Amino acid sequence: MTWEAWFVVGVIIAVLIALVRNFAPADLLLLSGLTLVMVMGGLSGSEMLPSVQQAVSGFGNPGMLTVGVLFVVVEGLAQTGAMARITGPLLGLPKSAISAQARLIFPVAGMSAFLNNTPIVAMFMPVIDEWCKKVKINPSKLYIPLSYASIFGGACTLIGTSTNLIVYGMMTEHEGLPTLGMFDLAWVGVPCAVLGLGYILLTGRWMLPDRVPAVSLNDDPRQYTAEMIVEDGGAMIGKTIMQAGLRHLSGLYLAEIDRGNRLMCAVSSNVVLEANDRLIFVGVVESVVELRKMRGLVPATDQVFKLGHEVSERKLIEAVVSNQCPMIGKTIRDAKFRTNYGAAVIAVGRSGERIEQKIGDIKLQPGDTLLLEGTQAFVDLQRNSRDFFLVSALEGSTPVRHHRAWVAIGILGGMIAMVTMGWLSMLTSALLAAGLMIATRCCTGSEARRSVNWQVLLTIGAALGLGMALRESGAAAVISNKIIGLVGENPVLVLGAVYFVTMLFTEVITNNAAAVLVFPIAYAAAGTLGVSFMPFAIVIMLAASASFATPIGYQTNLMVYGPGGYRFTDYMRYGIPLNLLFMTTSIVITPIVWPF
Repeated sequence: MTWEAWFVVGVIIAVLIALVRNFAPADLLLLSGLTLVMVMGGLSGSEMLPSVQQAVSGFGNPGMLTVGVLFVVVEGLAQTGAMARITGPLLGLPKSAISAQARLIFPVAGMSAFLNNTPIVAMFMPVIDEWCKKVKINPSKLYIPLSYASIFGGACTLIGTSTNLIVYGMMTEHEGLPTLGMFDLAWVGVPCAVLGLGYILLTGRWMLPDRVPAVSLNDDPRQYTAEMIVEDGGAMIGKTIMQAGLRHLSGLYLAEIDRGNRLMCAVSSNVVLEANDRLIFVGVVESVVELRKMRGLVPATDQVFKLGHEVSERKLIEAVVSNQCPMIGKTIRDAKFRTNYGAAVIAVGRSGERIEQKIGDIKLQPGDTLLLEGTQAFVDLQRNSRDFFLVSALEGSTPVRHHRAWVAIGILGGMIAMVTMGWLSMLTSALLAAGLMIATRCCTGSEARRSVNWQVLLTIGAALGLGMALRESGAAAVISNKIIGLVGENPVLVLGAVYFVTMLFTEVITNNAAAVLVFPIAYAAAGTLGVSFMPFAIVIMLAASASFATPIGYQTNLMVYGPGGYRFTDYMRYGIPLNLLFMTTSIVITPIVWPF
């Protein structure tokens, strides 16, 4: 190899070691590696190292841009409650661990075929926590299946994972390579997903551990008393407490129902909800926030409806009453809290005790913690006020825009249809869908900007630059020749070697980085053998997504690592057989669908 090739290989090995040792976040390490390559190229003037334009071209890759735009599309679905609208009827009320796994993994896999895995896992994690309290099972029986099912679904379509889009984006940069349709991957992805789902259901009972999560919502000492009203004409009318999902709430319990002149304490799960029922809850702040987002429930105080701001501008705010507050000793109603402060009180906490009064009748005391609905203006004005000891806005607490849920679902369906019919490219369709999400107020511009995971995009762009360096320096061709020398010139064996190397890289670094680094090596190998590159591109997509043996290989695995109370070895024991299952299935089916 030339000195340029040795230098690039040395930089990539150093980056890989740093990633495995977790010296710094992946985006910083990959950007550092790319910077070293660019500096050496600039100082040496070598034409075998990528130019500045080539090194940063990955940041304009259509696949990477599509990943960024899809974050906005998913944000629109989340802000309107569209995800819950779709999954609620499917999930139901499981009565055992296996039933819960079955009800969970199939919807998650189906949704992950069309949406990014990360936000789907994030939205299902609170659901799992609630399930575990209902059916008396450990969360560790469900969190790994949640992550794995999202990976299964992502392998079935072109937009299922960011990895698929990145590989597809690199394919479009090479002339002569055929394009992929939305569902072309399903020929291999669906059999792998079916086998994976069956593996979970057959082995989950014995191979998934019983671990205690590190943190529980019930560990929070703050207890609020909150009142909600069943909305007239809303979705909860006619449902029992159990059917409405109000029994065994995570970190929250229904203390009583006030129905006109009748007060029901120790409420049975079979009580049918009626319009204008006043429900009194006691629980921790995170659960009260989720309660505010439920469709069919509205705050009992009418002050919320008198706030003169759009729902999209509001958020939930915690404020601790100081001993100098002029409202002390007055009821919330008599103090005209909304008029004076521009925010409505929806819950009150007092030393972990339940306050047995309606919100408006509570007399404020020093140290009371108020949960308010207001805007950022309240936070800015009162942060240094003597009236409150502490004022802080709660992240992700904007009330859900349930009335726009079907608009968001329609936009998603239109995007998928346009890509499937070939009317627009994936990037163009995603841009149009993201723009419509903002235009129809499914999400605001600020929410759209916040939703973009820049760390993921920087990781992808930097990895693409290092992949370019592998190709330009000639290192990719040398490495591919070494692989062929080891396994022979049999295309199936080389295909297996490419899958194995990609899978190994994915387990120790990140999925996108693994795909980008192996792509030029596989492309060179296909050229040396004189065979079609398509089978290699497909197995790279599948191998880079199929990270089951470590928590660090895929972001969703890492997300459930702590909440599930897992150990590193839990992933190895449960994931390695699944890795081998995916590898065997992919190598057998791929050459049949896409011949060499």
